[in-house]
Amino acid sequence: MDYLSDHMLINAYHKAVKLELEKEFIELLVKEIEKRKLVTMKRKI
Repeated sequence: MDYLSDHMLINAYHKAVKLELEKEFIELLVKEIEKRKLVTMKRKI
């Protein structure tokens, strides 16, 4: 995950949610977002 910029990570999260990808994948993205202390447009994670 270190290779993804913050912007790319947030975009990946939003697309994964929109496409209803696997829950485990979305949770992986959420954990990385939390680790980086980022905020998404929908909610603070």
